[in-house]
Amino acid sequence: MMGGDAAMVVALADSLFFDIDLDAARSRVLLFLVLGFAPFLIVAPLIGPMIDRVAGGRRFVIQLVAVARVVLTLLMARYLDALALFPLVFGSLVLQKTYTVSKSAIVPSTVRSETELVEANSKLGLIAGLTGVLAVIPAALLLKTIGAPATLVYGALLFGASFVAATRLPPDVVAADVADAEETRELHTSNIELGAVAMTVLRAMVGFTFFHLAFWLRAQDQGTLWFAAVVGVSALAAMVGNAVASTVRTRIREETMLSVALLVCAAAGLAVAALGGPLGAVVLAGVLNLMASLGRLSFESIVQRDAPGANRGRAFAVFETRFQLAWALGAFIAVAIQVPGSVGFLVVGIAAAGASVYLWGRRKSGGLSRRSRGRARGQAPRPRSASARRQDR
Repeated sequence: MMGGDAAMVVALADSLFFDIDLDAARSRVLLFLVLGFAPFLIVAPLIGPMIDRVAGGRRFVIQLVAVARVVLTLLMARYLDALALFPLVFGSLVLQKTYTVSKSAIVPSTVRSETELVEANSKLGLIAGLTGVLAVIPAALLLKTIGAPATLVYGALLFGASFVAATRLPPDVVAADVADAEETRELHTSNIELGAVAMTVLRAMVGFTFFHLAFWLRAQDQGTLWFAAVVGVSALAAMVGNAVASTVRTRIREETMLSVALLVCAAAGLAVAALGGPLGAVVLAGVLNLMASLGRLSFESIVQRDAPGANRGRAFAVFETRFQLAWALGAFIAVAIQVPGSVGFLVVGIAAAGASVYLWGRRKSGGLSRRSRGRARGQAPRPRSASARRQDR
């Protein structure tokens, strides 16, 4: 999937998507963000639990997304210079987010023990980043020698390969039973709720910054090259975050990692707002994606630690859906509100700083759960519920 996404991004760099008038582009992007993610907001909470109770349900979703991406990518090659390109791109964007949610749900069924879960997600992120980097090379060569349509056909072939790979995923039931009272209570403890707030803000800032820079850099000299640098540095930073997250987690508490991630984003946003310039924008995009990667794995570790009776697949799917919608909301705000580059950077800095103060205040007033305090003193965790043990088997 990551290879196909990388090919699509390369192909769009030489298409109508980046050549259209800015005002027209804003209105179309706003329209398709609403049309694309509104169903995601309504359908995901309703359909997701049903899919999780079907054997191989999430695997089927991933396969369906792969086939749909093949079709949409081939249609992009056909309508590369027509306005029909816009709904095709945003349809692909929604499918990309759908895949991410299903991947989060299915990963717990592919590991042998809970101790491997965070490490597995870290390795998956690193592999995905490396795959995207490698896929860009032939995509760029095809773009320069043949053209964007050939690059998109290459992307369609990669999505076809992802369908074949998905057939090897286990046809497991993600969550056979509905969430019981114990699972619900554990997933609403203060640590998990505060971690979810931190991740929601981080994802919203990533979405906001991506679309803010997509439009702001258009007005700069060599804007397309600068935006390409944003995409490349963001991917590299996310890959580095996935590579070092497990090591960092062994040295720093998960709550501290999330707090530090927000503080670093706040400092980067305020510094770039003061300095300005496209180079600062590239640095900010890299910092945000690095911190979001570290934060995601920290949050997964918090859920694994503080909700021993919860179904991992169901929990991760629910939270990932929330985070993807936060990304879309941040993107919508960036497109709807036309502000200069430095003002957008300032928004990022203030949002991250505000979230940091909120988390600090909640924890200061007793946000840290008794269970976490007990475990910090060496108490044993409570045994997992019967439904969670059945999931492990």
